[in-house]
Amino acid sequence: MEMEDKYKNVVLGCQNCKNDFTIESEDFAFYEKIKVPPPTFCPECSHQRRFAWRNTHALYHRPDSISGKNVISIYHPDTKMNIVDQKYWWSDEWDPLDYGKEFDFSRNFFEQWKELRDTIPFQSLSNSKAVNSDYCNVAEESSDCYLISASWKNERVMYSDSIVKIKDSLDLYVVEDSEFCYECTYCKESYQLFYSQECVACTDSYFLYDCKGCINCFMSSGLRNKSYVFENIQYSKEEYFKKIAEYHLESFETIKKLKTEFHSLKQNTIRKFAIVTNSNEVSGNHIDNAFNCKNVFDVSHSVKNCKDLYWCVNNIFDCHYCNAIGSMENAFEMNDAGVGGSFCRFSSVVYSSHEVSYSFNCYNCHDIFGCIGLKNKSYCILNKQYTKEEYFELVEKIKSHMMDVPYIDTKGRVYKYGEFFPIELSPFAYNDTVANDFYPLDKDEILNQGYFYRSKEQKEYMPTKSFSQIPDKILEVDDTILSDIIECDTYSVSGRCTRAFKIVPDELSFYKRFNIPLPRKCYQCRHKERFDTRNPLKLWHRACMCDVAGHDHDGECTNEFETSYAPERPEKIYCESCYQKEVL
Repeated sequence: MEMEDKYKNVVLGCQNCKNDFTIESEDFAFYEKIKVPPPTFCPECSHQRRFAWRNTHALYHRPDSISGKNVISIYHPDTKMNIVDQKYWWSDEWDPLDYGKEFDFSRNFFEQWKELRDTIPFQSLSNSKAVNSDYCNVAEESSDCYLISASWKNERVMYSDSIVKIKDSLDLYVVEDSEFCYECTYCKESYQLFYSQECVACTDSYFLYDCKGCINCFMSSGLRNKSYVFENIQYSKEEYFKKIAEYHLESFETIKKLKTEFHSLKQNTIRKFAIVTNSNEVSGNHIDNAFNCKNVFDVSHSVKNCKDLYWCVNNIFDCHYCNAIGSMENAFEMNDAGVGGSFCRFSSVVYSSHEVSYSFNCYNCHDIFGCIGLKNKSYCILNKQYTKEEYFELVEKIKSHMMDVPYIDTKGRVYKYGEFFPIELSPFAYNDTVANDFYPLDKDEILNQGYFYRSKEQKEYMPTKSFSQIPDKILEVDDTILSDIIECDTYSVSGRCTRAFKIVPDELSFYKRFNIPLPRKCYQCRHKERFDTRNPLKLWHRACMCDVAGHDHDGECTNEFETSYAPERPEKIYCESCYQKEVL
């Protein structure tokens, strides 16, 4: 690119989806600062590529490569990698430098990197400081938890994803600082909240959408600091509880009907174009405490000067094309990283590290390139130690070599220096990864894209009870259910379905305590249901749909915005001003 053009907006064609995307003028200063070329994948395809290297849900039993004992792992037994238990991996019993390789300039970089990956030990999963929480992944400080992921500081929680500081709850997605909650998404600071979405500081309530500071409310939306509201109508305390008593919330059929009503309620609820709080000059959705950020989703706690992020929290500055990072600055194309990191590029699972490129599963390192499994190291390339002078000289040569001898995948996509790892090199099947949540593909589509698909395994066990045989009311369920293997209601539909599931004792106790009917679907299918309620990681330019008199406009509002609500959706989408007038 000529010097006089480099600070102008440039429209490029994504080499993956072939759609045009724009690199804005200010982006080039960022690329120069962190010494990377402009992207060749659009933001959506870049997210998809990184997500395909992130498996949070699919767990397998496989032999430990050292001891031969079975371990719980995110890596399928057929994956040709050396998998070891976490204790061994973190110990001093092995040295990752023993696996180092000298760079071969007759071959492309990614092939050599994959050879290193296939020989070096990998921890079976990421589950640190866990107490009685073996079946958890991408989890930290879990106590008595079961099948939770992307989580921090949780106690007695099951079947949940993207949760922080939760106690005694089940079936949550993106929930924080809450207790005794069930089937909630995008909620926080709540207590005994059930079947609800987009709520803050709500207590003893059911089926709420976009409510704040509410106590004892039912099947309502857009409430602020209310009590005893039933279907958005105010009642006295006595009247409210009389109406609640008319419903049998312990009945599965009742809950099923109420979920249908709740869906209609949400469809007819006025929506703000984006959930944005304490932020300025931002675009995206679910943004809190951010400044000067574009196309960012699920970001919070001080995020500044960033672009194209997902699920990034806690002091994120000057980062582009990243997901699942925390406490990081000056990063590009990073997946699952942070804790004080800076100037990291094209890497995954890299923590407390600086000046890192093309590395995986490394901690407390600086100035490493193409490394795997390093701890407290510097000046390493493909896990081989160099002097500082040798390192910098060789890195520049490898970068040039990557431009001259790129990796070309089976579909002709070209990976030079500046590209994140190809999806076809991921150790996970596409349908096991987060990519298939956000960008779902069927088997044929996965294979046609050149990715790997893993078929459902035929389980050795057979269901002992059909979902249709479960008693309607939780009061009719006794402890014999604990010995049953229950057939999943959506086995033929969901690609990640486990086919059948069991009810565990703590789970049953929770249902009985709160009169919640037993689920009919496995935890994977329930997660998919919750996940599908979220908006996509994509923005459309739209106009406010408000035509209410008295909202400071004649006729329809003329305000325009970027929103994650597609134009063909049925909801009425309002700008900030009209939404506030409607709700308050």
